[in-house]
Amino acid sequence: MLPNLKSRSLSLATAIATALSVTIGAGAGAQPVVPPAPVAPQSAPQASALAQAMITPNYKDADLTQIVEAISQITGKNFIIDPRVKAQVTMLSSTPMTPDAFYEAFLSILQVHGFVAVPSGKLWKIIPDANSRQVPANDLPDHVSDSSDELVTQVVQLKNASAAQLVPILRPLIPQNGHLAAYPATNMLIISDHANNVNRMVRILERIEQGGDDDIDVIRLEHATAGEITRVINQLSAGGQAAEGGAAAKVIADDRTNSVLLSGDKNQRLKLRALVAHLDTPLETGSGTRVRYLKYADAEKISKSLKEQLQAAAGQGAAAGAATTGAADKTTSIWADPATNALVITAPSKQMRQLMDIVDHLDIRRLEVQVEAIIVEITGSSNVDLGVNWFFDGSNNNQPVGGFVSPVGTSGPSIATIAATALAGTSSAATAASAIPNGLTVGIGRLKQAGVNFGAILSALEGKANTNIISTPSIVTLDNQEAQIKVATEVPFLTGSYSSSYGLAGAAAGTTGTTGTTGTTGIVNPFQTIQRQEVGTILKITPQITDDGTVLLKIEQEVSNLIKSSIATVDVQTSKRVINTRVLAQDGEIIVLGGLISDNVSSSEQRVPFLGALPGIGNLFKTRSSSKEKTNLMVFLRPKILVDGAQMASETSAKYNYMRGMELARGKHVDMQPNVPQPTMPDLKDLQPSSAPPVETPKARARREGEAALERQQAIKAAATPPATTTVPDPVPAPAPTVPTEPAPVTDGPHE
Repeated sequence: MLPNLKSRSLSLATAIATALSVTIGAGAGAQPVVPPAPVAPQSAPQASALAQAMITPNYKDADLTQIVEAISQITGKNFIIDPRVKAQVTMLSSTPMTPDAFYEAFLSILQVHGFVAVPSGKLWKIIPDANSRQVPANDLPDHVSDSSDELVTQVVQLKNASAAQLVPILRPLIPQNGHLAAYPATNMLIISDHANNVNRMVRILERIEQGGDDDIDVIRLEHATAGEITRVINQLSAGGQAAEGGAAAKVIADDRTNSVLLSGDKNQRLKLRALVAHLDTPLETGSGTRVRYLKYADAEKISKSLKEQLQAAAGQGAAAGAATTGAADKTTSIWADPATNALVITAPSKQMRQLMDIVDHLDIRRLEVQVEAIIVEITGSSNVDLGVNWFFDGSNNNQPVGGFVSPVGTSGPSIATIAATALAGTSSAATAASAIPNGLTVGIGRLKQAGVNFGAILSALEGKANTNIISTPSIVTLDNQEAQIKVATEVPFLTGSYSSSYGLAGAAAGTTGTTGTTGTTGIVNPFQTIQRQEVGTILKITPQITDDGTVLLKIEQEVSNLIKSSIATVDVQTSKRVINTRVLAQDGEIIVLGGLISDNVSSSEQRVPFLGALPGIGNLFKTRSSSKEKTNLMVFLRPKILVDGAQMASETSAKYNYMRGMELARGKHVDMQPNVPQPTMPDLKDLQPSSAPPVETPKARARREGEAALERQQAIKAAATPPATTTVPDPVPAPAPTVPTEPAPVTDGPHE
């Protein structure tokens, strides 16, 4: 138990010594050693010494009344404890603190356990927190501490915000035993709570107060009408302000000065000022006639599209019963000037804005696509012919005649053809050469007018042919624009022929006809019809760039050429390979469109039945031939999107330098003519435009003058507007709460 405090007093030294030793053990139920309370008031030196003393309190399960007694002895305050104030307190401290800090810690202990200390004259009452609103406290202080837990009542006067509207918003920030009420008559808030929370609420209210003021902005209009601007803004903001439930900004028109007056919250006024500035602009697309120079689109095509748009809008307006639409269309005219690629539009302001918006979206630089096709055709063929022909003729000696006669290969001569040519004794070298078969030919025979004649030949031929054809057509076109490239030859084809004959009477003509003196003379007039067809490489392509950078290609690819055939025909033959398809490809991706792989094998054998099947000797009674032809045809495609002129210039430079390099590889002079130089393309650097400034075109000058006029109008408007009414100050940030910081510990350097 504590010593009796009624008949004791402390000297200055005893008070300081005992104050410095206020500690408690770690065991349960231990009590602090506290000095006895002074009976007489302390002198000034004694109070100063106690104020400078440092205390390290430590309590574990100590009774709250014991801590009240210690606080009373150290601070000199007198306390009255409510009978309901009972609690077991645990407080741990590792650093010394001043008596004032110890007293603030004591207030925090009371708050934790649901009690509060309120002043009552020279006494302090310790009562439950639930009764704190009915007793006087630190009412209306000049300064509210942000770190104290004492009970404070403060009244806050609001200027811009509504006190009644803030109560439901701020009430969750006040504890249950605190008090928050509004007095709408004077727009005040009454707050009763611990000092640190009251300080917090005051800072929140200061920030809310900065959100609104009573300033009025006066905006003088230069181009629009104040009444029209006010009507538009009020219609636009009426529903939104009502939904927010706050004080709506007011917009009033002053027709005498053609000005718009704004009042209300600063942020709302700032938004409305921006809207008014946007509406108060000169109508470049206003009523009247305007000449619009196009940069990329075709004026004639655009004018047709705009007329169709107006007709469609007029039809919809008539169907909806809009009488004004038809009247507006009668005053609207659109025509194109192909010489300057310009549109001349006459329309009311509303339709003018709509038409100009359409033109802005259509008159844009379109992307370009470079398409490179690779057509590869590899053909290989081989054929083998082997055969024996023989005959004998014993008719001169009354002996039989016989033999094995068969052409060797598909079109080779037989022994009969060779013998007939030899017997005819022709002197034509061409005829004699045609009778000799191709390849290896070995023959033996006897041709006499007496005796037995015989002959035999052995023919053997093997042929191989390989063909490798690569075509790489390349073409550049605009997005969604069909392009075509042809590398072809026009070949005449005979499609028909006829002849007509007519005669004249010989007597009338005074001539003698071919059929007699009285007959007629026939005159033949032959006539042939010829159609020319293109044979070669033809590429038609329409690229379409999608939103994700993929290229949709519509392709018509045709590769044709003339072929030779052993089959007798009345005209030439052509081979044609056509691909019609639609594919998707990424930018720069190589894709295969299609192809053909064919492998043809054919063989033939002619022999004498039964004899040709005999082993060994059967080869004298047969001829054989075989052929194989393999064709590989593939078509590849690579699209590449050209975004700007720099990329187009890069691709052009690469192709140009490639062709020039091929020309330079032939040498500087023509072969065998040293004085004749080779024709070559000039260096691309010599063809680059000079660094002189480009000449300003009339369209560019008109556009530049229009932009300069708009800038002058805006500058005049800014200079004529009073700075006090047009300048909107930036919102002033709320002052940051001051947090007391402890001094940093002083060290003498790094320690291990």
